[in-house]
Amino acid sequence: MTVTIVSHAIDVSSHRSDGTPKRMGFFTDTSICIGCKACEVACKEWNLVPEDGLTWTGHSYDNTGAIGANSWRHVAFIEQTRPIEALDPQGAGGLRWLMSSDVCKHCSNAACLDVCPTGALMRTEFGTVVVQDDVCNGCGYCVPACPFGVIDRREGDGRVWKCTLCYERLREDMEPACAQACPTKSIQFGELDELLQIAERRVEDLRARGESDARLYGADRKDGVGGFGAFFLLLDEPEVYGLPPDPVVTTRDLGRMWRAAAVAAGAMIAGLAAACLGDGR
Repeated sequence: MTVTIVSHAIDVSSHRSDGTPKRMGFFTDTSICIGCKACEVACKEWNLVPEDGLTWTGHSYDNTGAIGANSWRHVAFIEQTRPIEALDPQGAGGLRWLMSSDVCKHCSNAACLDVCPTGALMRTEFGTVVVQDDVCNGCGYCVPACPFGVIDRREGDGRVWKCTLCYERLREDMEPACAQACPTKSIQFGELDELLQIAERRVEDLRARGESDARLYGADRKDGVGGFGAFFLLLDEPEVYGLPPDPVVTTRDLGRMWRAAAVAAGAMIAGLAAACLGDGR
């Protein structure tokens, strides 16, 4: 496998010159991920995330399996057999690995924030979404609310945990641990608008080289979650990577549902009042 290392001069400072914070995020370019899992290790070391994935499953080289309370970044290994006519005029089948370091998407419209009853989930000044572990009561409402299955409760603890985009490092203008550890810069960190421009140019470059399936996932701010704070360049359909093709904020109809419930409750109360008045006659 040939890996093209793409280097960009990205300003990783999380504050503007006047001291105001920027909206920061991740651009993960899966086309240059080599599956080394350095990001997973760096995340665990910096955030003191417990060990997991130490048992050999026999199913894949991917030993962690999925994002969870003890795996805030997860490098997926996808073994794909397909015809490679572009590389072999005879149409012989070929094998390729699609590797992708998945992470919390830090959605612009985050359902987890909507359902949290304690305020444990909060939007930071950098536009990221974090869990305040000292406020979380372990209710778990946020777990099914996440359209990506990112948030998870830790066994023996009960509270939920996920990527914080290294919030305390951002406050000190430091790069998140995973991005700093990535040897190919598959994980790029910076101001979101700047990353979007870099990503669009990268897709154009890959398509010009014959990667017609190259696409951005989570870069559209008009999608069902208002765009991601951590978006991806994929080389195939999102489903191949275990990602929902059209994610939607699960609480999008919450306001309408509450309004309908209030109207129904009002009608019921009015009906009961009318019945009681009728009985009084």
